[in-house]
Amino acid sequence: MSNSNIFNFTVGELIKILQQHPDDMPVVVSGYESGYENFYQPFVKKVKHLPENYYRDGGFQLDDNGTEVLILEREMRYD
Repeated sequence: MSNSNIFNFTVGELIKILQQHPDDMPVVVSGYESGYENFYQPFVKKVKHLPENYYRDGGFQLDDNGTEVLILEREMRYD
């Protein structure tokens, strides 16, 4: 399976989308169960596609031999 079939966006496609909005518009990511959160920081990691995973575990998991991706990690809250 090629990577183009499992990822929704590339960095280039995301940049094109972001350029359609004001520079000062806030960015958030989906929350754990519902709602939205600030993202903590973007970073690059390698992941492996595991579509059979339970939905709460995510279809992609960290893997040193996987595909390099940009991750927008949500801010973790412990309240």
